[in-house]
Amino acid sequence: MRIVVALGGNALLRRGQTLSAENQRRNVRLASEALAPFSGEHQLVITHGNGPQVGLLALQTAADEPNGAFPLDVLGAETEGMIGYMLEQEMRNLLPGEAALATLLTMIEVDGNDAAFANPTKFVGPVYAEHEARRLAAEKGWSIALDGEKWRRVVASPQPKRIVDMRPLRWLIERGAIVICAGGGGIPTVRDESGKLRGIEAVIDKDLASELLARELDADLYLMATDVDAVYAGWGTPEQRAIRVATPDALRAFDFPAGSMGPKVEAACLFAERTGRKAAIGSLADLQAVLAGAAGTTVSTSLSGLEWH
Repeated sequence: MRIVVALGGNALLRRGQTLSAENQRRNVRLASEALAPFSGEHQLVITHGNGPQVGLLALQTAADEPNGAFPLDVLGAETEGMIGYMLEQEMRNLLPGEAALATLLTMIEVDGNDAAFANPTKFVGPVYAEHEARRLAAEKGWSIALDGEKWRRVVASPQPKRIVDMRPLRWLIERGAIVICAGGGGIPTVRDESGKLRGIEAVIDKDLASELLARELDADLYLMATDVDAVYAGWGTPEQRAIRVATPDALRAFDFPAGSMGPKVEAACLFAERTGRKAAIGSLADLQAVLAGAAGTTVSTSLSGLEWH
């Protein structure tokens, strides 16, 4: 079975943790330990988030070069390489010596006129107290939004339209490689008037980019691993309940936050509707159980209605 597994940014860096190399390495090791058992039975394609890492690099480059901070497409490429390297190395340490792994920097094309550029919603970087977030926003021209109890920078998140690097990606998969790609939603690019690609200041949603990837690869399952054990209706309220299985229509009856669970739910619904196959959302620690349908939330058009855990 071919499975696309999307690792959430918070699955690789716990909420509130400092953005140290040691913390990231530890979390990547845990992710690799959860993923390694799949590789013997299934064909794996791994994607990952990069919001905290891109935000940190943006701060670092701005501190070094106040008038020449690196653009988000370049920072996205840097984090694809960094996180891919860590995942690839930790996976290699767990798999047989003949296992083939590859990290592929992945450009994804978006529409330069996407309405998302006028309405930033994608969280990047560390969390801040409100007064600090507002100071940074005024100083750096950021857009900011509330993320739980803290504040974070938000940037445009346009819809992914085309995966530029599909040919080398398919070549690697067909030859048995475990491929790590489309990190952070891929490197955001647009075509100019002459048809040439150039980077653009945005962060593509990793779950929607991974849905496009899973669809174009004819994946049998699209699995999103995050830091919560399922999709919850009424999250954060006394009435919250975990959803076990649902149709896309049943899930869309609920309101999920645009900056966190909303894109995951929409990506799962889109994949199920467009392919007739299943998508699942659950905790990284429960991947085996999510695959078996015993944990997490499974989305499928072959179900009827909704069931609760």
